[in-house]
Amino acid sequence: MRNTKTMRSAHIKINRKTRAGKSLKNESWYWIFLFPTLLLFLMFQGWPILAGLYYAVLDWSGLTADAKFVGLDNFAKVIKDPYFWNAFKNSFLFMLGTVPFHVFAALALAVLLSRPTFRGASLFRTFIFLPVVTTTSIVGIIMVFIWGSDGAVNGALLKIGLLDQPIDWLGDAKWSMFTVILISVWKNLGINLVYWLAGLQSIPQELYEAADIDGATGIRKFIHITIPLLIPVGIVILLLNVVNSLKAFDLIKTMTNGGPFYATDVVSTYIYRYAFSSEMGLPQLGYASAAGVFFAATVCLVAVIQYLVNKRLRGGDAL
Repeated sequence: MRNTKTMRSAHIKINRKTRAGKSLKNESWYWIFLFPTLLLFLMFQGWPILAGLYYAVLDWSGLTADAKFVGLDNFAKVIKDPYFWNAFKNSFLFMLGTVPFHVFAALALAVLLSRPTFRGASLFRTFIFLPVVTTTSIVGIIMVFIWGSDGAVNGALLKIGLLDQPIDWLGDAKWSMFTVILISVWKNLGINLVYWLAGLQSIPQELYEAADIDGATGIRKFIHITIPLLIPVGIVILLLNVVNSLKAFDLIKTMTNGGPFYATDVVSTYIYRYAFSSEMGLPQLGYASAAGVFFAATVCLVAVIQYLVNKRLRGGDAL
């Protein structure tokens, strides 16, 4: 009996070692295939992040070799600059103006276009998604002509009698942020539509069939089946839109360059102005890096808060 037990334990140990060896061998292949991606990430993401942290503590234009260590002085200047806080406010205003449309309007369109009875759904999906594959800077340049004082928008509104005189949509501080938000929603609505359509297609049709047998209406099926099963996808879509909207740059840069009178100036254009532009005199790469680090920390904090809120809500649902 003892010999039998000994042989069994030895056999089990050998099997465990064999499995561990196979697992290690498989993991090594995973890392080999991941290495090119990790290398590119370190080169184009990791190194710039570390470099930005280093430059943030320097008084340096980026053009000379006489960089001076100043510690946290750049951060203190950023905090005291009212123009930075104006750009900070505009970044969150832009986020609050675009994210609800990207999330809820895209969801409504996805539900509508996913209905089997909707004719021409594929054509509508294509038209809505088409702006996504168009270069943002090109869109911004074209929209300057369309939304200008003598552009197509004013011409159409004057013809149908909604306006008595042209509006300078991009040159008037009262309308410029609204115009940029509107164009951003049009530009990025398609990608969120695709996200929601993927989430809708992942819901088992058997649930809707069972609800039909029970006599549930379309609204009840949407509330009790669609929405609960789309919450995980919705959380990801919300997080992506919040982060991407706070990083907005190319559309605003090409359309308004932060104007008029800094009405559309966001943190990205603020950083660009100090780091690479000659508008403020000699570039201040160290100061711009400090502003970037400060705002990046804010975005990370927003992401963490959103994660904690979502986790708490999920815990509440589980209870």
